[in-house]
Amino acid sequence: MHTLYLDPQSWDLVLDNGGNIAMAKDPYSKAQDVASAARLFAGELYYDTEKGIPYFEETLGRKQSFALYRYRLVQAALSVPGVAGADAHIEHKDGRLLSGSLKFTDQDHKQYEVGL
Repeated sequence: MHTLYLDPQSWDLVLDNGGNIAMAKDPYSKAQDVASAARLFAGELYYDTEKGIPYFEETLGRKQSFALYRYRLVQAALSVPGVAGADAHIEHKDGRLLSGSLKFTDQDHKQYEVGL
């Protein structure tokens, strides 16, 4: 599966050597799609407002359980075509900072990891 390549630092489109919009290929494209699904706010995807994590409703500025957030991340990863399994590891640092990783397995049983 191919997807538009996003610069890992700016999360913006990149041009290839020919001046065209760069494309990402497997396995990077799948990892990028999992990362994008984890970043997607509920209602943000204009052509499918049912997708996304309800960050405003459940996460930002609210007390919430890590189990619920972990569940939302795993469900977001599983919504990506070709992802067969997923697990999220979340760390709480300095009172307000969350970090961690989202590990996933594709349909070929290969494992990958993206940072949160």
